[in-house]
Amino acid sequence: MNLSLKGKTALICGSTQGIGFAIAKEIALLGADCILMARNEASLQDAKASLDSSMGQVHQIQVADFANTENVKNAIAEILKNNAVHVLVNNTGGPPAGPIVDAKNEDFLSALNLHLINNHTITTAVLEGMKQIGYGRVINIISTSVKIPLANLGVSNTTRSAVAAWAKTMANEVAKFGITVNNVLPGATATVRLSSIIENKSKKTNVELSEVEAEMLHEIPMRRFGKAEEIAAMAAFLASPAAGYVTGQSICVDGGRTGSI
Repeated sequence: MNLSLKGKTALICGSTQGIGFAIAKEIALLGADCILMARNEASLQDAKASLDSSMGQVHQIQVADFANTENVKNAIAEILKNNAVHVLVNNTGGPPAGPIVDAKNEDFLSALNLHLINNHTITTAVLEGMKQIGYGRVINIISTSVKIPLANLGVSNTTRSAVAAWAKTMANEVAKFGITVNNVLPGATATVRLSSIIENKSKKTNVELSEVEAEMLHEIPMRRFGKAEEIAAMAAFLASPAAGYVTGQSICVDGGRTGSI
């Protein structure tokens, strides 16, 4: 199985912590030159310094504020001045938790800009280079809510589903160029995001953190939360030559929690 990414360049968004950082580490271990993109330059530098370079990989950073779509557009243009991108990982932190009936119109617009619009901006920018190279991998980190909406994540459920539909459409249109587009759907993964969801639910329901956590674990057949490295392993496989015939898929990495087939 050819998993080597040596000689290829990967752009990983939201890559200073959590799942994004774990993906960058895994992809670097496969030999790729990584470009890390996030908003905090100091955190980017720290993350870059920890990536494997034993195969001569040269890693870079690019500062971008995903809350500012114009800033993201300028950032990807800057990257493409000197780089061809073979692998793109679209990854952005999820919208705040809360019931959909409490959501304001601007909450949806903000979330769509943060996820759908930024994904589209970055992806369409790198597509031409991927076509010329004859190799392209677009991997979107979304959520299992694409399969079954999750309670108390109204804006997130809506936005994630929009991204999944966009990705499937994009996959069909670019497949003939040797470009694949897939979605990785993490379940409950031990990250800052999960801690925030647990704390939010604890406060709103006046239930102890430990009880909220136990309830969530009970829904997972494996009875544990996922590790960021386990999500990263799936993303790294999809980035590799071995996954060349996998496209348009939304793949759950969730310990069996999602109830659909």
